Amino acid sequence: MNRIETELPGVCVLEPVVHGDDRGFFIETYNRRTFERIGIVREWVQDNFSRSHRGVLRGLHYQIARPQAKLVHVTAGEVLDVAVDVRRGSPTFGRWTSVRLSAENRRVLFVPEGFAHGFYVISEGAEIAYKCSDFYTPRHERGLIWNDPDLGIPWPIYGNEQVTISPRDAAFARLNEIPGHDLPTYEPDEEK
Repeated sequence: MNRIETELPGVCVLEPVVHGDDRGFFIETYNRRTFERIGIVREWVQDNFSRSHRGVLRGLHYQIARPQAKLVHVTAGEVLDVAVDVRRGSPTFGRWTSVRLSAENRRVLFVPEGFAHGFYVISEGAEIAYKCSDFYTPRHERGLIWNDPDLGIPWPIYGNEQVTISPRDAAFARLNEIPGHDLPTYEPDEEK
């Protein structure tokens, strides 16, 4: 497994080893020993799977009190996957990174605790699988609006394409409008 750092410390792209032949291919998406070797040590407690059609945007979500690290990969289609540092006091607070994940490139994105996460479906449809390091707890879930002009995330929306987003996600505030108690706190030793 190859670990590629992004511009945000802790957020990284993982490239698994692909074992292919004329029958198809096999990859290991998670192996605790391999992940420990590349510096990602977490207990994964929940696996999620979603299917979305072209133009669907999910996010940008995070949890307070019960923060989740996520290990995201696409099993069908292609998405633009985004992580935003929302940790109060972080030197990279308000910065984001994006990665194209697809069934073809087989990349995996590791998003540590304290980052908002979301994705936009580029292909006709996409299936996304991700592991979480803590359980989903609705009362701790928070989010920020996907099109916050201060963030300036260049979502790959083509022409007159409509973005499909849930009413809850559409009602999220801009990052600079979120009260401090609704943001996770930066801990300098947590960037692993």
